[in-house]
Amino acid sequence: MASDSAPPPGEKPEDERAVARVLAAVVADADRRRPAPDGRPAQFRLSEVRGRLLRDRVFQDPTKLLARLRRRGFLEEIAEGRNDRIYLVRAPGELRRQLGSDAEPVDRTALVPDEAEEIRAMDTEFFHALRDLLDHRLDATLEFGRSFSIDRLVAYLRELFGEELYADSLLALLQQYALSDVPLVAPTGRVTGSTGFHLALFGPPGTGKTFSIDDLIRGNPRTGVPAHGLPGRNRYCGGITPVQFLHVGAAYTGRTFNFIVPEFNDWFKYRGMVEPLKLVMEQREVKWETTWGTVGPYTFRSFFTVNYNVRSLGGSDYWTTISDPNFAALEDRMLLRFHPMTRARFRAVEASAERLELGEIAFDLSPRIRDHLLLVHAIQTGHPLVRGRFAPRPIRLDRTLYDRLREVSEQGLARSDQPNFSPRLKSRAVKLAATAGLLAFFETPAGAQVDLGDREVEFARRFYEAEIDVRTGRRGHGD
Repeated sequence: MASDSAPPPGEKPEDERAVARVLAAVVADADRRRPAPDGRPAQFRLSEVRGRLLRDRVFQDPTKLLARLRRRGFLEEIAEGRNDRIYLVRAPGELRRQLGSDAEPVDRTALVPDEAEEIRAMDTEFFHALRDLLDHRLDATLEFGRSFSIDRLVAYLRELFGEELYADSLLALLQQYALSDVPLVAPTGRVTGSTGFHLALFGPPGTGKTFSIDDLIRGNPRTGVPAHGLPGRNRYCGGITPVQFLHVGAAYTGRTFNFIVPEFNDWFKYRGMVEPLKLVMEQREVKWETTWGTVGPYTFRSFFTVNYNVRSLGGSDYWTTISDPNFAALEDRMLLRFHPMTRARFRAVEASAERLELGEIAFDLSPRIRDHLLLVHAIQTGHPLVRGRFAPRPIRLDRTLYDRLREVSEQGLARSDQPNFSPRLKSRAVKLAATAGLLAFFETPAGAQVDLGDREVEFARRFYEAEIDVRTGRRGHGD
């Protein structure tokens, strides 16, 4: 009698191998039928599998294998009538690979195809962009940097997208600066943290999240949006499954990149993926064991920028709209910005899309911001092309920042004996203040460290206040 512990592909008895071969062919057909990449999963019917089995003279029952694959997260089952079922396939390529694996178990260091080449290509892009900057635009970049600050970046993005939308793009760009993972130094001289953070935009579809984390960062030539983010340091993960990602992550050991995931909520739908993803987000050692083999152990030092789509049940009721069971896992490990689809946001997204399509948005500062970001990142990470010409500088924290943030905490605590916000939110605000300090890296003569001024402290205070407000059901306060 078969059970969940039955051997996987590669160790199947011959009769189940025949069922697996037929199922792999059905999955391939389903994948080919899928329209151009529009986000919808491939799908097939149980009756389709049974018909294919009969044609191939395979007389075994496929339901046990299908049930096992469903429990392991490869398939999602939808009832169809009385006698048929529809199976959704989230990762057709990965499933076909598993079904067709008749020989070796998965190698513990296996990568998705050409991942090493992907890294080499990104490194080459970064190198050539930096060399071009140093050869042709170094003086102009330094001059721009002397007057650049968090206030100027806020003003630029406000002008582009308006009051309702600019903050998401601001956080995405700040996260790009934070990727240099600059040490944070306490007044005692001890390093107590670093700038790097994961960013998650959490809310219903259609609120402009993908534009902020992808189009603005990597650029979108089809809509005329130039890239503002780091060249060669953003790995796009659209279409990658969490299973593939866990293999991919091993290739990035000892490196720091940013992984852009447009549908992070889909990754949590795979059985057994929640705990490995938590380890990855915590940058702890990852070791993933399955019946097909073992991945790792390795330590992931890169970061995520993700969208997490969730069904919204109300515009201002925070605790209703964050009912998704994975919300806590993200908020504990990421800088998580929540935004419901209010009337104001709908109108702002609509107006922004219209202006973009009519060519009315001018991204005038994009090349200068990108050059500034690239140079600061290269200096702070000690890239060979700038080593010796510029010295990396840690960021100095002081008591003033914490005093201002504690005032905001007390205001939030005064509203309720049971606060709806976590102390971790204050830590995120500290990271944002420190990252904002990197924008003014060239404002003052080179020194031993980057000091935070009133602008950076006030920016962090406004962020902290706004995030507490949304978590306590208040709208329209702060930036």
